[in-house]
Amino acid sequence: MSSRTWLHDMNPALKFILVVISMLTLAWFFNPWTPLIFFLGIVLLQFLFSRVNWKIWFLLMIPIGFTAIGYLWTTLLFAADTTGNVIWVWRGFEVTDEQWKTALSLTFRVFAFSSMSLLFAFTTDPVKFVMSLMQQLRLSPKLAYGVMVGYQFLPVVREEFILIRHAHRLRGIGKEKHAWQRLLGMRRLLIPLLAGAVRRAERSAFAMEARGFTGERRTVYYEPIGIVGRDWLMTIVIISLLTVSSIGGLLLS
Repeated sequence: MSSRTWLHDMNPALKFILVVISMLTLAWFFNPWTPLIFFLGIVLLQFLFSRVNWKIWFLLMIPIGFTAIGYLWTTLLFAADTTGNVIWVWRGFEVTDEQWKTALSLTFRVFAFSSMSLLFAFTTDPVKFVMSLMQQLRLSPKLAYGVMVGYQFLPVVREEFILIRHAHRLRGIGKEKHAWQRLLGMRRLLIPLLAGAVRRAERSAFAMEARGFTGERRTVYYEPIGIVGRDWLMTIVIISLLTVSSIGGLLLS
């Protein structure tokens, strides 16, 4: 098996736990080097062990970049801690080294959190993730299957929304000029969508009961999702990256 699929084949529940641990750990560090090293390491892991569509990845990073710049700018302008040596002066506005350090820390933290989130989103199948939560983390089957059924209905709801809106436009409805009129007119779309969702939910509930679904926890699954040696290897790699980032950030700061 190619190493470019290791992150895709990794146990989703274990991957989710690593994401949570990484974010909670990074939240304790306020130097700019720790999140920067971690961000670069995660990008390298995605390059080596996944088949990410980098075009989409870069497009998603554009709004994230603007958010990071916003953190940088607002932190420099409204920082509570203005102590330290002044490193930049412009028209009476002073920036100290502590302000700059804090601003960079928050900026790189946005990139670190976002890269880890994108890694999870691009390499995790939603259905396998829910099944893994149910098998490894003992998530209630009622909640797990309910989430999966709802996820499968999302494309159907979107198509129904488009059809209802087109039907209204053919009848000359929905051409309000003012925003408040369009907001009030949303009820003409939401009520049919809600009625259709209730009917689909009833049919799905009847179908699941007819097939013997009781909501009780199972011991045998049609598609078992386990944890293999490759998953533990990727866990060691990510934990090592987090450790190196933490120690390296402290030494460089």
